[in-house]
Amino acid sequence: MRDLTSRALDTATALGATYADVRVVRRLEESVTIKSTRVEGVASGESEGFGVRVIVGGAWGFASSHILTTAEADRVAAEAVRIARASATAIRRPVLLDNRPPARGRFETAVAEDPFAMPLDRKIADLLAADRAMNAVRGIAWTESVYAAQRDEKTFAASDGSYTEQVITHIGAGLEANAVAGDEHQRRSYPDNGGLWASAGYEHVRAMDLEGNAERVASEAVELLTAPTLPAGTRTIVLHPSQLYMQVHESCGHPTELDRAFGTEASYAGTSFLLPDMLGTFRYGSDLVDIVADATVPGGLGSFGWDDEGVAAQCVPLVKEGIFTGYLSSRETAPRIGRESGGAMRADGWNRIPLIRMTNVNLLPKPGMTYEQIIEDTDDGLMFETNRSWSIDDRRLNFQFGTEICREIKGGKLGRLYRNGTYTGITYELWRSMDAVGDASSWRMWATPNCGKGEPGQTGHVGHGASGARFRNVQVGVMS
Repeated sequence: MRDLTSRALDTATALGATYADVRVVRRLEESVTIKSTRVEGVASGESEGFGVRVIVGGAWGFASSHILTTAEADRVAAEAVRIARASATAIRRPVLLDNRPPARGRFETAVAEDPFAMPLDRKIADLLAADRAMNAVRGIAWTESVYAAQRDEKTFAASDGSYTEQVITHIGAGLEANAVAGDEHQRRSYPDNGGLWASAGYEHVRAMDLEGNAERVASEAVELLTAPTLPAGTRTIVLHPSQLYMQVHESCGHPTELDRAFGTEASYAGTSFLLPDMLGTFRYGSDLVDIVADATVPGGLGSFGWDDEGVAAQCVPLVKEGIFTGYLSSRETAPRIGRESGGAMRADGWNRIPLIRMTNVNLLPKPGMTYEQIIEDTDDGLMFETNRSWSIDDRRLNFQFGTEICREIKGGKLGRLYRNGTYTGITYELWRSMDAVGDASSWRMWATPNCGKGEPGQTGHVGHGASGARFRNVQVGVMS
């Protein structure tokens, strides 16, 4: 790869680029889908190519190709320079990058059982066993069991002397049971809606114990059919970690993306209510709210050695003791607020330009109470578990979430089940009302493998750590 990357960089700089970088990416993918005890689909794929990004006259240019030859490196680098030079005729703000040190080294996801080396029939057998266990429950209409894995082998080089190699493996699996009675349809998932992903090997799937949880998941789906609808009102709520991480993703991760705050994602992903002049002064949540973007967490879907512009993985405070303190940023955007890049630039493959993406946006645990003790400490409230639906405005302020499970809490114990549970609010009002958060024993990494952003569209893999939390005076149910 050094011959190809060196050729691209030399050509770009010879043609006038003041900065250039090149990414070479080989991606492996595989997936298995089981529906109602039948193998519905098995797929695998491989792609390989490179992308060249340059600055000429203060403007970006980008071009890519799937042909890995030095002659093609010359052509693509020249095309990127031509694009940048044309863009420079219409720039509003010249690109200025921060001064990160040259990136050098190698990073590889820790994998105990390589999913791409494991026989396909073993993976299918594990899913079939779980799927059959769900279908053994009376009242189930249909089921789905899924598995998928992705591996990116990435080489990055830049005109400042950077050269890194990374092998990043992501894997996910999950179950879904569906029950129907008349016009009523209820769904129950495990471990999460759409499956739970991690940076790991097949050991991650084994640890889920899909077959061991299948009967419970299916039984809960059937039970939901006859559960009463959640009455509307103002209640104390406890968010299970499987729901809390999604609340973090939508109302904390996205509004702290600095490109959104500057309006450059407005046409597709929206903007943010968090403006730079609010840094260090705006009360985002209660004193218990500490949120970080941490690309160093083992197993996180947003973990890596360096981002896609060569910035080392790091932990960036976003909210500290309830005060808004930081953004997810890039080498170009961070200097505009007087800071250095937090290492949040990532691209979905070799033919896409890097964008600011969440890494692992985590709500930190606090010593004092486990998640179970938060339930025990709640005299009257509701517990919400596993996201079913969400809606939030393009500034990430007003939201409504629906969950698969909602249970009453009475006298510190979980009670009756409600169907179609929802809660709604305003982002900073919800986080200011948080009066309890689980400790480290309840904390775990969750993941969003389908976060969309950019034009052309890109799918990001991001992670979230959460341990469960309690919030006071929250609107629940649907007002008539």
